[in-house]
Formats: sequence, C-alpha cells, structure tokens
Amino acid sequence: MPSNAKDVQVKLVTEIRDEDERQTMEVTESGQFFQRGDTQVLTFTEHPDEGDAIKTMVTVKPNHVSIKRSGGVEMRQVFQKGLETENLYHHTYGDFHMRTFTEELEFLSLEEAPVGKLSLKYEMTLNHEVTQAHRLTLTFEEES
Repeated sequence: MPSNAKDVQVKLVTEIRDEDERQTMEVTESGQFFQRGDTQVLTFTEHPDEGDAIKTMVTVKPNHVSIKRSGGVEMRQVFQKGLETENLYHHTYGDFHMRTFTEELEFLSLEEAPVGKLSLKYEMTLNHEVTQAHRLTLTFEEES
C-alpha cells in the first residue's frame, strides 16, 4: 500500500430490484483508502459465510468507476454515467455475461467529507436475459 494509505471502515449496501422483488445485501469490512493524482482507490476483503474470501478494489477517476473482485468470484465492472459497459463474471456456478448501463454515479472523497461515499444506480442484464435495477452505496470512514 502507498505511504498515504488510510485504514478505513467500509460499508457496502447493494439493492437489487426485479419487478416486485427487492433484495438487499450488506457487507461491513476493514479496508484501505489512498489517492494518487486524480485516482482514488479503496480496497477491502469480503468474507462471505460460504466460499472463499473476495478481494475488492474500487478505483474512482473523474466520471469513471471500476470495481475489480478476485478470489471467490472474478470480475471487473466499469461504470460510466450514461454509457453501457460489458464484462464477464466468473463464479463457482459458471460464467455470466454482464451488461451494465449506469444511470447515476456520485462520489464524495475523504478529502471532501468525514465519510466518503460512492453511489451508483444502474441496470444490469445477465446473460442477455434478465435485466434488474441495481443501487450500490459504498460508505467509508477513517478508523480512529
């Protein structure tokens, strides 16, 4: 980690809406946050109840967010407001093609506020079949 890395507490809330159903997942982990130029990076490791740990790296640049996950799942998802991106999601149960259209992208850095926040609203289509509305909210604050 770079010398300017800060230890942070991370809370990730993902909400998926599919017609009448709503599913919410919440993860709280310790992580690291650092900035290099106009790029800000947040890393943490998820420890799911089942399966292997998942390392997550969130990279934020102006109007561009990339979420890379490795370990129990493998994926790199890119978010750019008003654009559609594609990637593969490698999971224990197989590979899934993902198409993501980003509707909203907002980021507040630890340089701007005591609690950093990433908000994403997007539609994701899995394997060209199922389209669901997603909302991802990631908050992080320096550990004292």
